[in-house]
Amino acid sequence: VQLQASGGGLVQPGGSLKLSCAASASGYRAIGWVRQAPGKEREGISCISTDHGSIYYARFVKGRFTMSRDRAKNTVFLQMNDLKPEDTAVYYCAVTDLCVDITVGPLDVKSWGNGTLVTVSS
Repeated sequence: VQLQASGGGLVQPGGSLKLSCAASASGYRAIGWVRQAPGKEREGISCISTDHGSIYYARFVKGRFTMSRDRAKNTVFLQMNDLKPEDTAVYYCAVTDLCVDITVGPLDVKSWGNGTLVTVSS
């Protein structure tokens, strides 16, 4: 499956952004978001299990990010609120077999999408 992420950009601290990820096909068991900040390793953010629609988040999210999906369009979203400079990163969508492989780790991803850059700066 091919994944196309979009929606990144420059935002001021405290602002919001909504990322989108369109999948070219269905058939994956789980899809999620991963980010990579400058100089850091990739970090899982959130994941939706396509089997039952449950959504999981990494511990650091703490309510600021919300993941959702449009099943008919094979598209998932990541609404990010109260953004902080430390949220600056390239954000990727990815498919996997189990959401724990994204939200708990270690990361185990079957397919990566392109990244979309989010810069939080005043």
